[in-house]
Amino acid sequence: MSKVSINNPAPDFELADYTGKRVRLSDFRGRNVLLVFNRGFM
Repeated sequence: MSKVSINNPAPDFELADYTGKRVRLSDFRGRNVLLVFNRGFM
């Protein structure tokens, strides 16, 4: 994985949303995006 630098665009990636639909970061280009990664504890 390449290193991310400040003031550079984030690399495009794809994840599933809470309904299982695949979403790409590039789908939100030009809008603010907040990513939250929840970590489950057992």
